[in-house]
Amino acid sequence: MRGLSFLIIVVALALLPVLCPDPYLLSVVAAAGIMIIAAISLNLLLGFTGQLSLGHAAFFGIGAYTSALLSLGFDVDLGFSSPLVVEPKPVWVAFIGGIVMASLFGWLLGKVAFRVRGAYFVIVTISFAQVMRMVALNWVDLTEGPMALVSIPPLNLWVPGEGVVRLVSKASTYWLVLAAGVLAYVIVANLVRSRIGRAAIALRENEVLAKSIGIPVTRCLIVFSVLSAGIAGAAGGLYAHTVRIIDPDVFLFIYTITMVIMVIAGGKGTLAGPVVGGLIFGLLPEVLRGVVAPEVQWIIYGALMILILLFMPKGIVPAFGGLLKRRKISVRRRPSATQGASS
Repeated sequence: MRGLSFLIIVVALALLPVLCPDPYLLSVVAAAGIMIIAAISLNLLLGFTGQLSLGHAAFFGIGAYTSALLSLGFDVDLGFSSPLVVEPKPVWVAFIGGIVMASLFGWLLGKVAFRVRGAYFVIVTISFAQVMRMVALNWVDLTEGPMALVSIPPLNLWVPGEGVVRLVSKASTYWLVLAAGVLAYVIVANLVRSRIGRAAIALRENEVLAKSIGIPVTRCLIVFSVLSAGIAGAAGGLYAHTVRIIDPDVFLFIYTITMVIMVIAGGKGTLAGPVVGGLIFGLLPEVLRGVVAPEVQWIIYGALMILILLFMPKGIVPAFGGLLKRRKISVRRRPSATQGASS
């Protein structure tokens, strides 16, 4: 039943460009979709292992820069006898390169940062993101610094009868982001239902008890860190090839905060939470644009976040899930109560 519901929702979302082909709307939803994919990746760490990473934008930026640089090609002087020259690669090779590079940094950060917990872990992740931003800002020979990397080629697709088609239209971009989002969702769903996923949840609930029953805590966290970074890198690659210009601002702290808001408001530790939170807080600024003044938009944004946390402290999805469960129990009890009264 869950699989059927999921399929119906995906088909309904896929029909959006057909039913409403407004390019602006599709562009806004696609941009929100990229942030939802990033929020799904953060939920792996924050929601399922309980580790708050406030440097998650670093993996987003690493995926974006690596994919852009590989697709554009570059040469950089590393101090050897001859500069390192990399010819432009096919966009999908570059995109996968971005995922691999982000995953590699996820592994490195996991090996270092998971030696500590709590506030120390948070500080390490924030520092990592700031270091990455400073590298992107100051290594001008490689990244162009504040001048940004421009003319990044779009992703393409081979279509029977038409050959290789560049995915530049708003509809094709929307479908591309939707496909990536569905794939990320399915990967995370299968991971958290696997043996290592259950181990991670046990770790989140009680780390001491998890260790006492033989769960390899650090290894489990590193696996989640690598996958989380890889998915964030994929979101960054999508951003680079759809916006087609990137600068060091992709490492800004506000991107991580946006992901955290989407996860917390939607319901951390739930599969649908980042999607629901992402749709609300990704689309809300666009809904309010032109309706109220910009400063009022952010007041509404913050007020909505506070109201959700006050009345639904576990998030929107757990709150409505609990409501539906109580309603089902109430409906089941009603016939038996009626029979008891009649007898």
